[in-house]
Amino acid sequence: MISVDSKKKELIGDYRNAGHEWQPAGQPVRVKTHDFPGQAAKAIPYGIYDMTANTGWVSIGTDHDTAAFAVASIRRWWQAVGRHDYPGARRLLITADGGGSNGYRTRGWKTQLADLAAETGLEITVCHLPPGTSKWNKIEHRLFSHITMNWRGRPLTSHEVMLQTIAATTSRTGLTVQAELDSGEYPTGTRVSDDEIAALPITRHRFHGDWNYTLHPQRPTDTATTTSTQDEALADGPGRLTRRSLQDPELTGMTRRQLNELIDVLTPAMEIQREQVLRTRRGHERLVAPGTGAKPKLTSAERVLATVLHLRKLATMDLLGQIFNTTAMTISRAAKDVRPLLEAHGVHIPASTARCRARCRTGSASRASCSSSTTT
Repeated sequence: MISVDSKKKELIGDYRNAGHEWQPAGQPVRVKTHDFPGQAAKAIPYGIYDMTANTGWVSIGTDHDTAAFAVASIRRWWQAVGRHDYPGARRLLITADGGGSNGYRTRGWKTQLADLAAETGLEITVCHLPPGTSKWNKIEHRLFSHITMNWRGRPLTSHEVMLQTIAATTSRTGLTVQAELDSGEYPTGTRVSDDEIAALPITRHRFHGDWNYTLHPQRPTDTATTTSTQDEALADGPGRLTRRSLQDPELTGMTRRQLNELIDVLTPAMEIQREQVLRTRRGHERLVAPGTGAKPKLTSAERVLATVLHLRKLATMDLLGQIFNTTAMTISRAAKDVRPLLEAHGVHIPASTARCRARCRTGSASRASCSSSTTT
């Protein structure tokens, strides 16, 4: 279990560093009074703190603080330290804040971690801290604070001085730190398409799947063929339910063709409905092109299918949330939006006698199965 984050960028050279340190009387360290952008070399410390071993690893970057740099730092830590300290490890838990190079909205962060999972065979779980709670991250007060105290009042005249100062950091609890210079290039502006995100071997957790998710060690060549199809499994584990199985006529009360036609009819109405809701929240017309911003947690087809299954009384909101890998609140909102559209188009969804049973066990996704029963 590791805690990761980027530390504040530092200027390399004879520049003032915050803090106070004892010096011989009349012999203060001379530093420049001003620094100008572009003239001073910069260092980007990215830290990895092992909460179990109370050890730290800091990669000093010289280019840009990007998602590629963040994952490269984790890769360096794993190859140099992690795999030796935990030779039998199959899973890696990462805690991080919600922004920056390792932010929950950063697509490059997820794609780079997926590559790392495929390389190492690790199942990588990421838990992002909620907005406004970045200082709760353990690395902040168990590693970064000690590094800041260790170099207070000293100008960081070179990368070598910075590396030595970080490596000399310790604490009363026995903290040890390793530091390494990463002079690689990490260009900004790299784009990740929707198809690449859809192809990731990722499982989002029930609670805030945008903040908590797991990347599986799946080969990149297999990823595109197994996770980008529309028949992707909606619940993890053996015997999992797929979208196609949920579209079974016995469950939906209509043929697959009728269901697809219903989705095609309701999709434009749902888009108009969504734009109206967003306009009401903004208080003005859209300023940017559609498609920007956060993506809906459920597609139009999934919203219609979830509403149909709910109206058929096949499962509770909680179970539907588990099946669609989201929350009961998301399913409830989808049903609230879709039901008026069904009524407006004269579509009546009768209740069914089929029922879903959920079997939950700690540490794994819910397993769901449906059966038909006769009522009197």
